[in-house]
Amino acid sequence: MAGIYVHVPFCKSRCIYCGFYSTTALASIPRYVDRVIEELQSRSCYLQGAPVDTIYFGGGTPSVLDVKDLGRILDAIYNIYNVRAKAEVTVEGNPDDMQKGRLLAMRAMGVNRLSMGVQSFDDDRLRFLCRRHTAIQAMNAVRMAQACGFDNVSIDLMFGFPDQTLEGWSADVARALSLGVQHLSAYSLMYEEGTALDRMREDGRIKEVDEEIERAMFEHLIDASKAAGFCHYEISNFCLPGMQSRHNSSYWHGAPYLGVGAGAHSYDGRNRCYNVDSLQAYLDGEPVVVEMLTEVERYDEYVFTALRTAEGVEKDDLMRAFGAEKYAQFVLTAQKHLLLGTMEDMNGRIKLTRAGVFVSNDIMSDFMLAD
Repeated sequence: MAGIYVHVPFCKSRCIYCGFYSTTALASIPRYVDRVIEELQSRSCYLQGAPVDTIYFGGGTPSVLDVKDLGRILDAIYNIYNVRAKAEVTVEGNPDDMQKGRLLAMRAMGVNRLSMGVQSFDDDRLRFLCRRHTAIQAMNAVRMAQACGFDNVSIDLMFGFPDQTLEGWSADVARALSLGVQHLSAYSLMYEEGTALDRMREDGRIKEVDEEIERAMFEHLIDASKAAGFCHYEISNFCLPGMQSRHNSSYWHGAPYLGVGAGAHSYDGRNRCYNVDSLQAYLDGEPVVVEMLTEVERYDEYVFTALRTAEGVEKDDLMRAFGAEKYAQFVLTAQKHLLLGTMEDMNGRIKLTRAGVFVSNDIMSDFMLAD
């Protein structure tokens, strides 16, 4: 199976934390859509005819696209590629874009999963992030999507804001779980270099939340989501049984995918390529940049992504993929963490324990072989 990712870099305004490539040059959308369709056609052999199981529109803010443009791109994908009848088709969007007419049109054209960037149900925090929506708009958007027939809705939340309390975060989690969504992604607030948020920290205008409070917030999220029947299937992702993001899961399991659009990455099962982070360069037809991965880099990526998931690393699979030497290195490194109780061996799968999740970055760095 394979996936197709369409990057839509356009945003009506920039959020202070965003480190992804995006632009507010909305007038370029018509040309951009034409260029994406051209790229889909010119790279039609990239997936070598593999059945496409997932299509994902990410950004940026894909919901700024006119539904006709979204439909044009989807039509091109279905006409050019071998898309399975029950493919997962996801569109990311902001709550303020989720009007009834748009939702019904997306549902009619085959979009069957929504991922909404809610981030918080606290209006003060939303204003701090420069989000365009309010808490009420976010809740209404979820309910509207459900009323329009979407039964696979994911929302993103953030925690670890400056001066945020555990009580405030608990209220956000409770509100999210009360909405009847099928999937929840939650990320700690990151201070990406070059963002307005990072400059605010450097200038002393804000201060990062205490690490112990942030850990308590994540502990609460794990407990509350579990009590609501959610599975913690990847470090930052939670879902009702069987409602994992199939597209994102394919990344973590090393499936091939084609990425189109400015800044989009692709992976053919062995090597990567990407379009540069420039709207103008993309519109001008600048070719993709090929990144040849060494065996060590492939090993590192395999281990890193697998350890993020609840399944962990299947030792037999690792042996088959990378041979006895790297298998031995993996087992030796894992032994230390097994003894510390931060990892466990479950029927031949090495995975993080709950304690290990909180020090996952340190654990994963121990396994990396590349300098």
